[in-house]
Amino acid sequence: MLSGMNDPVHLPAANEPVAHAEGAEAIDVLRPKRRGIYVLPNAVTLAALFAGFYAVVMAMNGRFEVACIAVFCAAVLDSLDGRIARMTHTQSAFGEQMDSLCDMVGFGAAPALIVYEWALKGLGKPGLIAAFVYCAAAALRLARFNTNIGIVDKRYFQGLPSPAAAALVVGLIWVMDDAGFKNVSQEPWLAWTAFGVTLYAGLSMVTNAPFYSFKVWGGKRTVPFAVIVAIALLIALVNVHPPIVLFAMFCLYGMSGYAVYAWRRAKGQRTSVIATSTDEPEEKGLHP
Repeated sequence: MLSGMNDPVHLPAANEPVAHAEGAEAIDVLRPKRRGIYVLPNAVTLAALFAGFYAVVMAMNGRFEVACIAVFCAAVLDSLDGRIARMTHTQSAFGEQMDSLCDMVGFGAAPALIVYEWALKGLGKPGLIAAFVYCAAAALRLARFNTNIGIVDKRYFQGLPSPAAAALVVGLIWVMDDAGFKNVSQEPWLAWTAFGVTLYAGLSMVTNAPFYSFKVWGGKRTVPFAVIVAIALLIALVNVHPPIVLFAMFCLYGMSGYAVYAWRRAKGQRTSVIATSTDEPEEKGLHP
């Protein structure tokens, strides 16, 4: 018989201290700590989400000009939250996921619903298909962006970025609404134009065309004085007539990726923005 098999087991009393096991401290070290949520960048992201939500509500009430302005405001806020997080050193995995979900609402679902309510509803099933293609393409583009962050040349976007695609769609609505086209159902040519722009913006998001990201001008890098002067002139130009100027700017940007693709292909250079070396993508650029 082994000794101690029938000895009574001592149970500690309620107020008796329990001795820690030898590996208890190691368990405490391995236990994941609860992470906090940074207020400032996530508050800006929530403001962008509200702008997208507000745009949909305004479109449902027939106030399309306000809806378009709200989407543009969401784009401005979306460009700020990441920069604020980097400047204040408050980046987090929670913020990244929050930003992607809000982008899907503000630049995926909202533009699709707005353009459907404005023009595509009268086209029947073709209009429904165009709106869904845009919405699905936005989701696919955001998912691809999140999975390819570390391997894409940071000077370029792989496909048209979702804020620019949303600006194309709502920019057309804003320009036409400002021009006095209030009842689009009586203008078939305008409804089919919206159909084409919506499909173009949606499909451009899932292409491999390289669209310039302008990230090299942000952050800590210096720029020539002429660049600051050009930005001031651009702000003044937008103030002349915001709907037309903004729509024209995003139309040019929406075609720029294909121009870069065609130019690089004609030169026999690599057209993909996926890095093919182990070096930093932003340093090597488009690897030949």
